[in-house]
Amino acid sequence: MSYQTDAQQNKLLAIVAYIPILFLIPLFVAKDSAFARYHANQGILVTIIWAAGLVVASILPGFLSGLFSTVWMLALIACFIIGLLNVLRGETNPLPFIGETKIIK
Repeated sequence: MSYQTDAQQNKLLAIVAYIPILFLIPLFVAKDSAFARYHANQGILVTIIWAAGLVVASILPGFLSGLFSTVWMLALIACFIIGLLNVLRGETNPLPFIGETKIIK
């Protein structure tokens, strides 16, 4: 299957990959799709960073927790939007700062 065909056929699954926990769906439904696997990997990274932020926010006291949570969520929303734009364009560009990390090979 060509890259363009793979991207076209698996766009919806690649979008689902950016929703925390649901990144597993493309791994099972489109296990032979390099496009879906790439975006599942990016989705896993966003989920890990989101969870790490929750832990840090729970440790920080009052005002700092709120400030950190706000900045953290804005950064994650930016990553989510960048990921969705990549999917819609049929591209596999890494997310800023975290996208070069490979969890799924």
